[in-house]
Amino acid sequence: MSGVPASAAGGSSSARRTGPRGTSGAAQGPAERTTPGGAVGRGATEGSAAGRGGKIAAAAVNQASVWNVANLLTMFRLVLVPVFVVLMLGNGGYDPAWRSFAWAAFAVAMFTDIFDGHLARTYNLVTDFGKIADPIADKAIMGAALICLSALGDLPWWVTAVILGRELGITVLRFVVIRYGVIPASRGGKLKTLTQGIAVGMYVLALTGPLATLRFWVMAAAVVLTVATGLDYVKQAIVLRRRGIAERRAALKETEV
Repeated sequence: MSGVPASAAGGSSSARRTGPRGTSGAAQGPAERTTPGGAVGRGATEGSAAGRGGKIAAAAVNQASVWNVANLLTMFRLVLVPVFVVLMLGNGGYDPAWRSFAWAAFAVAMFTDIFDGHLARTYNLVTDFGKIADPIADKAIMGAALICLSALGDLPWWVTAVILGRELGITVLRFVVIRYGVIPASRGGKLKTLTQGIAVGMYVLALTGPLATLRFWVMAAAVVLTVATGLDYVKQAIVLRRRGIAERRAALKETEV
């Protein structure tokens, strides 16, 4: 007979039996959530840090490396330029075998021009280096071919001057109006590039007879497209500049009001 009520004794015994899941366990739960530096606090901190680290890692993955496949193809095309010149002028510049090898180098350069652009757009491999090097590589191989052909007497110098003058002029024009917007590549421009590539490739080969006549007309079409698309780009640049100036003036008036 201890004098302790049975209900009290039972409650004490029940608390001891329930152990961690009883009253003691309930007291421990809030302590874990509120204790500074506790397990839960550390978990939340580590989770936040992991989230930030994941975002940084994702950003690093999304930033395309300069040494990607598209840029390597562009670099390869640049390397092909001096190789093409050596093959084109080899053995006096009129040897059909050397000209065939030069055509192969030119064809590979033209093919990689299409392929590297497709890779860059499809797999998000666009880089600042690629934006600068790609057009340089395009104009380098085309310019080298035109100058070699004119130097050998196979192509009039005025044709080379028209094509290269247009290419350089439109490139400068794009940079001049870039503050107002970007002049997109048109279908005519793409057709011009394709026609130029075919025409120059036919002139690089030592063709005779009907094929020599055909290449003359293909080059004539390339020259017409070169001039026509060049004038169209000039028109687009003028419209783009006027629109940009008008939008700036309208924005300036709104801020003054």
